[in-house]
Amino acid sequence: MIQSVISVFVAFLWASSVAAMGPWKSGNCHNQTACELGDRSYHVLEPDDWDGTTPLPVLLHFHGWARQGDLVVRHERIAGASRSRGVLLVAPNGLGKSWNFWSSDTDDVAFANAVLADVAARYPIDPSRVFVSGYSYGGAMAWRYVCESGQHVAALLAISGTLRQSENCAQAPREVRHVHGLDDTVMDFPFGPSGDPTYPVSLWRQKYGCTTASPLGDWSVVPFLTLSRIEWTGCAQGQVTLDTHPGGHFIPHGWIGWQLDELAGRKPQYP
Repeated sequence: MIQSVISVFVAFLWASSVAAMGPWKSGNCHNQTACELGDRSYHVLEPDDWDGTTPLPVLLHFHGWARQGDLVVRHERIAGASRSRGVLLVAPNGLGKSWNFWSSDTDDVAFANAVLADVAARYPIDPSRVFVSGYSYGGAMAWRYVCESGQHVAALLAISGTLRQSENCAQAPREVRHVHGLDDTVMDFPFGPSGDPTYPVSLWRQKYGCTTASPLGDWSVVPFLTLSRIEWTGCAQGQVTLDTHPGGHFIPHGWIGWQLDELAGRKPQYP
């Protein structure tokens, strides 16, 4: 399994360098028309006003339970963020409309790497700006993916879904950003010992060697939802950000776009 993942990732890097030398060739698969990949498939959506040659950052987003990638590429809080920010949106389709994120021995990690390799053969992408996201079960799958194959990932952008904080991750992205509702009763907010509200990212804080939390206070993308942010930047490696809100199980309006703007060094905007 591990060797196959490594082999696919090498192919991903090779394919991205080849695609960067020539025009993109998506064929007939994009947006609502799935790209077939063996016995599985994925969806892809180009950003607005792309010139067809400039290498693209990639947002690999794992859909929630009972959904598929065709919803992701038309979802305003996901596709709306990527389209206006020059980011290529990639949405794999889970088997049975779900993901196997429960253990490291999952074929879904290798499948996601195969998807990235296929995308890189079709589009000129920037392999240094691969962002991995997901919502609900997809959020947990995004955690699993970067846990097993995240060395090449610029940032994890996870929404309302995690792994057990006791997991032993073989790899890690360069940065982790997680958002979760305190009143989430679908993928319950994982309060830690004594009700610790920073527990949802304790796995990454420990792996990165983070010691000092910096509360940045309340902030809003839209006026009807207030988020509270804590950052850990004084780490031996990496950076961790946790956003919480008082609501339940949903993708906060504007959150994905806000993260993409900050990661690109731009002033965040909505939508």
